[in-house]
Amino acid sequence: MTNMLQKIAGMSGMTDQVIATDFLISTKSAIRNITFALTESVTPEVRDVLREQLNYAMEAHEKITLYMMEKGYYNPSDLDEQLSVDVKASKAALKIAKD
Repeated sequence: MTNMLQKIAGMSGMTDQVIATDFLISTKSAIRNITFALTESVTPEVRDVLREQLNYAMEAHEKITLYMMEKGYYNPSDLDEQLSVDVKASKAALKIAKD
């Protein structure tokens, strides 16, 4: 039912884009927080665990970024195209807010 409603509203791909964008932002935040924790840790065991978690987070960031680039949701090398994607997403969000 949800897919049908999204298609009717012209937002079929928007949900994937929103989820991927949120996941990418969360992963960036995790990388920042883990890095900060790593600089504050004292014991080698804690540092090892944090380094491992940092590696997982960076791998996740790479996979999410590649997925978003493949789908056309994220264009880090083409600012004009990224602006176009962002404007389209903003318009869709405004449309949802009005309804």
